[in-house]
Amino acid sequence: MNAEQFVGIDVSKATLDGAVEPQGQVWQVAYDAKGIDQLVLQLQEIGPTLIVIEATGGLETQIASALAGKGLPVAVVNPRQVRDFAKASGRLAKTDRVDAGVLAAFARAIRPQARPLKDADTRALDDLVDRRRQLIGIRVQEVLRLKGATTKPLQTSLKKHIAWLDKQIDQNDRDLTRRLRESDAWRAKDDLLKSIPGVGSVTIVTLLAKCPELGTLNRREIAALVGVAPMANDSGQYRGKRFIWGGRSEVRAVLYMATISAIRCNAVIRAFAERLKNAGKPPKVVIVACMRKLLTIMNAMLKNNTPWQPQNT
Repeated sequence: MNAEQFVGIDVSKATLDGAVEPQGQVWQVAYDAKGIDQLVLQLQEIGPTLIVIEATGGLETQIASALAGKGLPVAVVNPRQVRDFAKASGRLAKTDRVDAGVLAAFARAIRPQARPLKDADTRALDDLVDRRRQLIGIRVQEVLRLKGATTKPLQTSLKKHIAWLDKQIDQNDRDLTRRLRESDAWRAKDDLLKSIPGVGSVTIVTLLAKCPELGTLNRREIAALVGVAPMANDSGQYRGKRFIWGGRSEVRAVLYMATISAIRCNAVIRAFAERLKNAGKPPKVVIVACMRKLLTIMNAMLKNNTPWQPQNT
């Protein structure tokens, strides 16, 4: 069929609800191997221009991977964007079938970019990075509880749990390092990024797991993807302050810590920060600008497969 067709798929634990724009066709299949195969065949016959699925905490991975594996154009989008679109278009009701229709309309109107999905190795690395963050979060909570513990049994229990968490974090870090070093592609990227003063192993594994597009986009695209590109806030003669918004918060968090370190020990980033300070820029603006510069440097290094060269940055 020559006419453009846009598909929205609403994912739940048991079912997959689909809708096609502008035809208005809807369907539902079970979210199991048989249902996925049936849906893939159906969509191959349609030949959609774009398929949109909401990110649902990993529940969407199986169907998105199956569709992308067959060469179908899939975009996994932020649920907040879809909900805002639904409200703006007056679609306030919420059922699985309605949501599928909203996703199809979103695909037709917005046309989000279909990006390559993470492969199995990248998803496994992503899971390890998530688990490390969870373990550290639990450890912080237990340390705070230990500070307020007043009885011996509670202190003993908390200390045992903290010691166990330390072992789990160490094991997680070893697993992350092993995965990086076992892959030729990741090892090469790890070696390149490690040469940048201020960039440590946690920053590297988080970037590789959470931002696999690093090294494939231009400097504006990668800054917008991570969320370090200032957004304009102008109207008529009014010129408002620029703010960063959206992007990948987990990547931005580790990039912030790497930038704080780089401002101290990386001559290029330190000199850039000093120029901004001397120009009267506020501290937060300086840090965000340095985050963007550090990110674009890493992006260029991976894109061109070149090591750290401070004289060329």
